[in-house]
Amino acid sequence: METEEDEVKKTQLVDARARNISHNVRCTECGSQSIEDSQADIAILLRKLIRDEIQAGKSDKEIFKKLEQDFGETVLYAPKFDLQTAGLWLSPLLVAGAAAGVWAYKKHRQKTNVHIMALDLVRGVALTPKEKETMLDLLTPPPSQGTTPSWWRRWRGL
Repeated sequence: METEEDEVKKTQLVDARARNISHNVRCTECGSQSIEDSQADIAILLRKLIRDEIQAGKSDKEIFKKLEQDFGETVLYAPKFDLQTAGLWLSPLLVAGAAAGVWAYKKHRQKTNVHIMALDLVRGVALTPKEKETMLDLLTPPPSQGTTPSWWRRWRGL
């Protein structure tokens, strides 16, 4: 024997679950709105279908699965993560990781080469002409040009 208060609570629970599910389902006619926000005929029918499924005792997961089977994966706002979509989801991370790896490797190689050349100089090992040029570029400070900006000297013809 259910009281009127129990019926009201049950109705409120069904409505809350239906609204929660409806907010996560895309309107197939509008595309940019959830079926909860849309007033299209299909959205109204889908909201009724969801309420009927809840009253039939189906879980949220079962309802989402039924909607996905009937209307396709695009009807859900949060597509599932599986083998087919893994590349799409993970591609930004893979590209950023590869770029960071290349950058770190180049930095490491540059430092390693300079250190090896410096050790060779200390040991008295002859450097190749390219290594000498690299060492001179790294160790020679830029020429001092005073406090006058270079554009000013060019303009005055100095």
